[in-house]
Amino acid sequence: MDSLLHQITERVRAAAAERTPLRLRAGGSKDFYGQALHGELLDLSGLAGILSYEPSELVVTVRAGTPLGELETALAQQGQCLAFEPPRFAGAGASTAGATVGGMVAAGLSGPARASVGGVRDYVLGVKLLNGRAELLTFGGQVIKNVAGYDVSRLMVGALGTLGVLTEISLKVLPLAPAEVTLMASNITQPAALALLQRWGGQPLPLNASCWVRDDSVSPARDTLFVRLRGAAAAVAAAAPRLLADLQAAGGDAARLDNAQAGPDWDACRDQTLPFFTPRAPDLGLWRLSLPATAPALALPYAPLIEWHGGLRWLWAPLAAQTQLRQAATEAGGNATLFRAPQEGNTGASARFHPLSPVLVQIHQRLQAEFDPAGIFNPGRMYPDANPTRP
Repeated sequence: MDSLLHQITERVRAAAAERTPLRLRAGGSKDFYGQALHGELLDLSGLAGILSYEPSELVVTVRAGTPLGELETALAQQGQCLAFEPPRFAGAGASTAGATVGGMVAAGLSGPARASVGGVRDYVLGVKLLNGRAELLTFGGQVIKNVAGYDVSRLMVGALGTLGVLTEISLKVLPLAPAEVTLMASNITQPAALALLQRWGGQPLPLNASCWVRDDSVSPARDTLFVRLRGAAAAVAAAAPRLLADLQAAGGDAARLDNAQAGPDWDACRDQTLPFFTPRAPDLGLWRLSLPATAPALALPYAPLIEWHGGLRWLWAPLAAQTQLRQAATEAGGNATLFRAPQEGNTGASARFHPLSPVLVQIHQRLQAEFDPAGIFNPGRMYPDANPTRP
């Protein structure tokens, strides 16, 4: 492994000297995500393996190329997990084994539980990375109470590999919840579902995940809200009847689902294999709107799938709708990202990510100049030309 790291270091050193762009890649499960893929391939899949795992300390350190499935299996054997449920995108152009821990951090994407437990950034304790000068740097550590100074390691979350080559990552893990219940209610309109989720959000409930979706395959179309409770057995048992009653009072036909049925459905939501995520037409892209959970239903001609208790809204829309979508997201206090383009590498949009303010543009540029002065890492992945955008 030391020899492989040495080879990668020398490759980075040579690329910086010659200003040769490098495309960082391990599993490739998120090649679809971002503005463009440029540069010579730098394969990082060999940087794999769990370096240390202390279940009693709730900390694990792995090499960045470690398959995500391998890490989750090791954690499950100890009754622990990555609580933020990082998506693996199985069936979306890559196998489950294709997703890696480094890609998880670089993309910064989280699954259904994110609104309740936090995102990737909240669980990164430390990283080791190669910067654009071929220097191996260490940020953070392996303890949860590591808050001295600015937390540079979390800058790598969502940077899409534009600031350096991740080599090792230390993560906080959590025990599996002792109890779980999923409730489903059909015939719940989007405004009614959002009102319920916002009301529940202000109460001490073990509400872990939610998903509202419209099923257009039946006539008339059916609106359905799914909610998942996780936590202490007593808390879940007490909350389930209350939420069922609220769902029924809102006009929904509510029921409790068997976990054996609900579990695969939540995994499908996490990995975007639900029927909703199947492209509706060749000219439509999948848009990701990140909004305050208190935002109302948006006046858009596209039916969304709503997660994170209202904070994350997916919808299929043409590229020509980008101005309308970004204006609506901005007015609601959020942003809109073209998550999956109709044709990879040919978005027809000025930027995949929501444009940054001038002040944040300067911050991005200064960070890149510090970490990657020659601009060799994943050029054009986050933003076209010199106009940074955020994920």
